[in-house]
Amino acid sequence: MKRPLPLTALSLTALITLSACGSSSGGTMEGMDMAQESSAAPTAGSGAGASSGAPDEASTEHNDADVLFAQMMIPHHRQAVEMSGMILAKDGLEPQVTGLATTIRNAQDPEIETMTGWLGAWGEPLESEDGMKGHDMGDMGGSGTMNGMMSEDRMAELASADGPDASRLFLESMTAHHEGAIGMAQDQLDDGRYPEALELAATIVETQQAEIDAMEQVLAAL
Repeated sequence: MKRPLPLTALSLTALITLSACGSSSGGTMEGMDMAQESSAAPTAGSGAGASSGAPDEASTEHNDADVLFAQMMIPHHRQAVEMSGMILAKDGLEPQVTGLATTIRNAQDPEIETMTGWLGAWGEPLESEDGMKGHDMGDMGGSGTMNGMMSEDRMAELASADGPDASRLFLESMTAHHEGAIGMAQDQLDDGRYPEALELAATIVETQQAEIDAMEQVLAAL
């Protein structure tokens, strides 16, 4: 009864490769970035790959936009990781769906550590009052600062869903979640100053748009 999903193994492999090379801050590029960090201040091309996430002392110059970007993106990423974990704990889902969930979790977990390290090095708190106000509103909108965040009720619905219903809810919700992250990253590219934060923002725009495209293909076939 179920139609085969059009997202080919080749296209999913390409997506996972893109995410691993660009979005996984603490993964594939980590070794290169750690070597660069020890000898010179990181450039925009060095990404956010230090294992601790802490920037070099000589390159901590940042502005309020950099701080807010990290403070807001951390809880945003945490929810994406939680959503992915819910899907990966379920049985009998399409491999394209679980593959996307794995890619998202593996990319965003190290980015959380990286951004947490920046805030620690800058002497800034993990949360901002403005950012948490947006977080409290969840996917209801609010100020729009955390656009795409799922409400507690929606998260509970995902946790209890099974089969195609779980896949559909995950793909729809994660697409909106990614769109919110891209908007936040674009704001950082416009207003930010810290090179590694700008690099991470560019990575988020590129990789999460690719993931949105893949999720839309899978969703259309359910």
